[in-house]
Amino acid sequence: MAAAMVAGLDLLATAILLVDDRLTVRYANPAAENLFELGSRALVGHTVAEIFVDASVLSDAAGYARANNCSYTEHDLKLEAGRSKLRLSCTISPVEMEDEHGLLLLEFRQIDQQLKVAREERLLDQSQANRELIRNLAHEIRNPLGGIRGAAQLLDRELERPELHEYTQVIMKEADRLQSLLDRLLTPHRLPQPAPLNIHAVLERVRSLIHAEYPQGITIQRDYDTSLPLLYGDKEQLIQVVLNIVRNAAQAMDGNGQITLKTRVARQATLARKRYRHALELQISDTGPGIAEDMRERIFFPLVSGREGGSGLGLTLAQAFVTQHHGVITFESRPGNTTFTLLLPINYSENGTQNGQPNS
Repeated sequence: MAAAMVAGLDLLATAILLVDDRLTVRYANPAAENLFELGSRALVGHTVAEIFVDASVLSDAAGYARANNCSYTEHDLKLEAGRSKLRLSCTISPVEMEDEHGLLLLEFRQIDQQLKVAREERLLDQSQANRELIRNLAHEIRNPLGGIRGAAQLLDRELERPELHEYTQVIMKEADRLQSLLDRLLTPHRLPQPAPLNIHAVLERVRSLIHAEYPQGITIQRDYDTSLPLLYGDKEQLIQVVLNIVRNAAQAMDGNGQITLKTRVARQATLARKRYRHALELQISDTGPGIAEDMRERIFFPLVSGREGGSGLGLTLAQAFVTQHHGVITFESRPGNTTFTLLLPINYSENGTQNGQPNS
């Protein structure tokens, strides 16, 4: 294989594999070794079917590129190699060399980060739209609701038959319940009152509240990074965020299961379309049944609940509060493991600086 070509491929930041007509790897650059977490001995001399758990899509793409003598790109390719499960785009191009023929050059690029950023931006736009919808809806309902309650009070005073008071009391109680719901809908529009805080104090407060609600059956595991610096945020709002998620988890498990609270530092995080050197990563995991497939795209929508009798506001409020803190909230779910991940800027201040300045 030409030394000049190999030297050039070694310097590329994208992962490169050269395969022969049997899809046996003849060369792998350092970026490919890093991407697949496999050394050259585990790559070179092995076929793609031996390296990857299911290489059928990759093999078909390579066959197409070879048969048509053209470059072909598979835009969403899922590959599993060793411990790595990756979502990639792969461009396959025929190459000719003086001493070898029939080679294909496979160039891999990770799309996980692109998908994550796109999803976070979609959630941010959704959150802003939800907040505007809630605000308009709540204001439209408030005035007629007050009129209904006032009319019920007047009617209650004029009724002569005592047994009829039960009906007016129902009207007033339901009006009060709806008024309380509206107050909760409008709560996220209160601006945060930020101050330095320890996120672990927030988590311990939530832990004590959940233990009080579920004295038996719920186990809360703590996996804290005690070296985390202070956050700059609204303590009461962050308590409400974590409490809503943890309480949902406890209810989903019917009060019997395990919840894990894990904190770490995330480096070079993109939050609310800004780049920060450091962010707090808080993961809240449970061993419940998971979120139903048909609920996942709507889980942060207001008044959407997977539980009978639920208000469908807990995650909507959590998302709104996190957004006000310039953070993002995402989740992954499968039966037996649901994890909500919160990313919040560390040392975020009102002028938008983080450890001096946000990354551009």
